[in-house]
Amino acid sequence: MAATTRGSGGSGGGAEAPRAAVFDVDGTLVDTNHLHVVTWWEAFRQAGHQVATHDIHRAVGLGSGDLVARLLGEERAGAEAEEIGDAHTVLYAQYFERLSAFREASRLLRTLAGDGWRIVLATSAEGPELSALRAAIDADDVIEATASAGDVERGKPAPEPVERALELVGASPRRSVFVGDTVWDMRAGSGAGVRCVALLCGGIPRQDLEKAGADAVYDDPAHLLASLAGSPLA
Repeated sequence: MAATTRGSGGSGGGAEAPRAAVFDVDGTLVDTNHLHVVTWWEAFRQAGHQVATHDIHRAVGLGSGDLVARLLGEERAGAEAEEIGDAHTVLYAQYFERLSAFREASRLLRTLAGDGWRIVLATSAEGPELSALRAAIDADDVIEATASAGDVERGKPAPEPVERALELVGASPRRSVFVGDTVWDMRAGSGAGVRCVALLCGGIPRQDLEKAGADAVYDDPAHLLASLAGSPLA
């Protein structure tokens, strides 16, 4: 899917460069990580592989091919990644109509937009999956752009998804913040030169997120919203 934007995305007329609040989606704004764990587990099982759910959880946030390679090894993944990824897509799709955003996720985005932040999504989701996630968030009127898997050559933890998100709204790294829930998010944001905010609602331990580059850690979108005044998004 091509990147989507609304508005010009430029600073124009000598005005100060825009500030971008870039958000991961799965596990950050929408409560999906454990659904991904279960459906990846079943996809691996159908392909004849026994993979521990704990290991799958720590790999969630990677692109499909990278996730399979991490869990099965590069050689085996080369032959099976597409089949296993397709199985996961079919299994996960059964939940599309029931996805739910974390508490106050929509209000968080609206509040930041009202404070002058350009809201951008950076996600590996595409097509119907991305549509379902955006429907769950219910804040399309303030989401100015979406950088998805089809827009970059390398997904997280490479910095490209965050860099592309900034490019879409003409924002500089020094005036931008990336909010995510996995170590892959923190590494991507740090690599792109932005400040990183981590949320614990994806299930990854605080110490792992801080080690990966988180400048601040909050429980979930509601906690971040309540703490905005003292956060990197102040």
